[in-house]
Amino acid sequence: MPTRRRVYDFTVTLLQTKPTVWRRIQVPEKYSFWDLHVAIQDSMGWLDCHLHAFRFGKVGTTEEIGIPVDEGFSDLETLPGWEIPIKDHFEIGTSCTYEYDFGDGWIHEVTLQGVVLAEKGKRYPICLDGAMACPPEDCGGIGGYYHLIEVFADPDDEEYEELLSWLGRPFDAKAFDSSLVRFDNPTKRWDHVFSDGI
Repeated sequence: MPTRRRVYDFTVTLLQTKPTVWRRIQVPEKYSFWDLHVAIQDSMGWLDCHLHAFRFGKVGTTEEIGIPVDEGFSDLETLPGWEIPIKDHFEIGTSCTYEYDFGDGWIHEVTLQGVVLAEKGKRYPICLDGAMACPPEDCGGIGGYYHLIEVFADPDDEEYEELLSWLGRPFDAKAFDSSLVRFDNPTKRWDHVFSDGI
């Protein structure tokens, strides 16, 4: 009888948001940090347009995992996420930070809540739960996100039409449905991202 696969049960919380933007996802134990990055992007609703980094440890002793670049975005050596299995860094209760878009500075807390056996017939990764819409890309970080919410709450606001034109649709900060989350294949995402050249 084949051994059932193990999956890692994570919560991903976008810090400094209130009400909190968060997701609960389960991913295969065999995942690398690149694979986990893709799952976080897809579950949150980010578009993978910018660099990212996972960081473990205290300031000054931090280990950084992501996409190594030569342009000095960080004082730390960034280890290539596609070479590092998540199981080498996570035990139940372990947390790290995940930063996406070093300009807007979206900081997430990623916590391993548990390790469970894969359910027969279920495909992983999967998004089990969450709340609140992901902020739009390039909206200016936390300050820009709250400004966007404020403007879209008042169609008479002088910036409403401008922001509607920029975003292309109204923004409902409360809109999230975990059943609508779709996950890309991390290998295909890799081919797409690196064929364009980060």
